[in-house]
Amino acid sequence: MAITSANQLELLQTAEAVAREKMIEPGLVIEAMEESLARAAKSRYGAEMDIHVAIDRKTGRATFTRVRTVVEAEELENYQAEFTVEDAKLYLDDPKVGDQFIEEVPPVEMGRIAAQSAKQVILQKIREAERDRQFEEFKDRAGTIINGLVKREEYGNVIVDVGAGEAILRRNEKIGRESYRPNDRIRCYIKDVRREPRGPQIFLSRTAPEFMAELFKMEVPEIYDNIIEIKAVARDPGSRAKIAVISYDGSIDPVGACVGMRGSRVQAVVNELQGEKIDIIPWNEDQPTFLVNALQPAEVSKVVLDEEAERIEVVVPEEQLSLAIGRRGQNVRLASQLTGLDIDIITEEEESSRRQAEFETRTKLFMDTLDLDEFFAQLLVAEGFSNLEEVAYVEIDELLVIEGVDDDTGKELQARARDYLEAQAKAALENARKLGVEDSLINYEGLTPQMIEALAKDGVKTLEDFATCADWELAGGWTTDKGERVKDDGILEPFDMSLEEAQNLVMNARIMLGWVDPADLEPDEEENPETDPQEAGA
Repeated sequence: MAITSANQLELLQTAEAVAREKMIEPGLVIEAMEESLARAAKSRYGAEMDIHVAIDRKTGRATFTRVRTVVEAEELENYQAEFTVEDAKLYLDDPKVGDQFIEEVPPVEMGRIAAQSAKQVILQKIREAERDRQFEEFKDRAGTIINGLVKREEYGNVIVDVGAGEAILRRNEKIGRESYRPNDRIRCYIKDVRREPRGPQIFLSRTAPEFMAELFKMEVPEIYDNIIEIKAVARDPGSRAKIAVISYDGSIDPVGACVGMRGSRVQAVVNELQGEKIDIIPWNEDQPTFLVNALQPAEVSKVVLDEEAERIEVVVPEEQLSLAIGRRGQNVRLASQLTGLDIDIITEEEESSRRQAEFETRTKLFMDTLDLDEFFAQLLVAEGFSNLEEVAYVEIDELLVIEGVDDDTGKELQARARDYLEAQAKAALENARKLGVEDSLINYEGLTPQMIEALAKDGVKTLEDFATCADWELAGGWTTDKGERVKDDGILEPFDMSLEEAQNLVMNARIMLGWVDPADLEPDEEENPETDPQEAGA
């Protein structure tokens, strides 16, 4: 088959028809044809030759050319596509390295095999163009909702026709035991769009929390207009969900707006999510207050927040415990996802028992160390004293408010507490020396004898050892392992060492040893100016 003047126009018409059918640029189809013809020419003239084909966009005439490039003599490898400066002088005036000599060659007759090869090249280029078009169309639509038609189901995964291509809804992204038949309409959330070896892949989801948020955005005009904002969503797909909302207009109730007249708005979302029950909760910046809202419909008696550990303890009446936890822990799990906190739920009876145990432990501490009777020790604990340091170093006036304590009694209590603490410190220091602790660590300011003893038991015996410690090794911390927060115990954590205090102690030790230059720790004045340049100029 030769491309003659008789079928040149037909070539352009074919390119136009294919481009319209595949919704791609006609130029891409023509480029594919040019490449396929060039391949056919190489099989005729030789694979080593650099053959180019150009199809005129107006007439359809195909021009075959051979390109030879001028290279250095020592770099000459392909004699069919390259030649030296000396050889190029036969064809070019004053040739230089990099110049090209282009000559037209006769068109080739395409046999059956060459025509089949050309067809494959064209189809491949068209597929690549389709994939590029599909990726460009959908790459900016990630995070939005799309409607499509179910084409088929493969091993639990649903293939969805989204108009300009296909998308996939994986089995773990479906709600419950959803099943679909071909040509069923389906609404999904575009979770991700990415290129893969077989082309761009559009991944859909119906279980993503963002899907629910987008559905509410479609149903509630106030959310679309940014009057109401969805702050957090937690879902147990197909069963139950919690959504936290806040209104930036004091006259609009965010919960009422999302529920709608007679529940019309929220019911539309529920119907789309296969009857998933939705709790709409008012957002609050105060985490304990927000958590009380999140645990609805359970009633909460008290909340204790541990910000450093990102944990929160919730006290509920005995009869509210099962409601707060929910079926299979669903209610507390969703509340935890919504707030981003680990939640411990205990009953009022359990909290009372624990507080009683703490009261008895502290009472016994004061009885044993200060030689007090039980009644007097209980008075100290009831007044808020929890350790000997508080008794030893508190202002005397704070002891005098205790019933039955006068000035002499208060001083006697403090003297006993100090004597006991000094004896404990002396014993700890002696034990630390026996364990091999050097004076460099003993004399380091900021560490008590008990701390030094604890460090020695952990193998930290010199200032150099201490300087190599990480702050979390001293103060403790939290790490995430397989999605669960795990507690890391610190060497000095029993002494209420904070992470910031540990950082300062370690850094000062490194400075004393000359490992760190203090000047390196000072903020850059250019990056962090203390005063406004205009004010300085004034």
